[in-house]
Amino acid sequence: MRRRTLITVFVVVDVVLVVLLVVIALNRGGGGGDSGDTAGSAGTGTSAHPSGAGSPAATGTTQFALPSGNIACAMSTDGVTCTIASFTYAPPVVPGCAEVTGHVIVLNADGVAFSCVSGPPPAVAGSDVPVLDYGKSTTVGEYTCTSATDGVQCVDGSGKGFQLARAAWKEIS
Repeated sequence: MRRRTLITVFVVVDVVLVVLLVVIALNRGGGGGDSGDTAGSAGTGTSAHPSGAGSPAATGTTQFALPSGNIACAMSTDGVTCTIASFTYAPPVVPGCAEVTGHVIVLNADGVAFSCVSGPPPAVAGSDVPVLDYGKSTTVGEYTCTSATDGVQCVDGSGKGFQLARAAWKEIS
């Protein structure tokens, strides 16, 4: 049981690190990747406030922020990682973590888990991150996230996932 928990923690940390590297590369490199305009294919468009009701299942990766900028997510066919810059809920306990928790949540094949993050908490999303307007959804592979005035909800194909907002978070099972 302990070994499985340790493996899960390592997988979650690896996913978070990869997502953070992608976000940094997109922010510094202007978003030009070799996989095409994944932001546009995910219904988030290239403008600050896209229109439309979401998209069919996209492939590859995409990122978005809610209009407030407090919550930002990166999605791929492997899962979803969302960051929240500011929250008022009690930070969740992550076994073996002596660092900061509560700012990064991951949904993947292993389920929902908060990550242990060292360093400063994430900042509010920059103006270069595409915005997913309230009431809109985007899908990558089997993962769908929906933006709302009370936060974001991300689920997998079976409907399991999480809701994340400044005041609270909850696992959806």
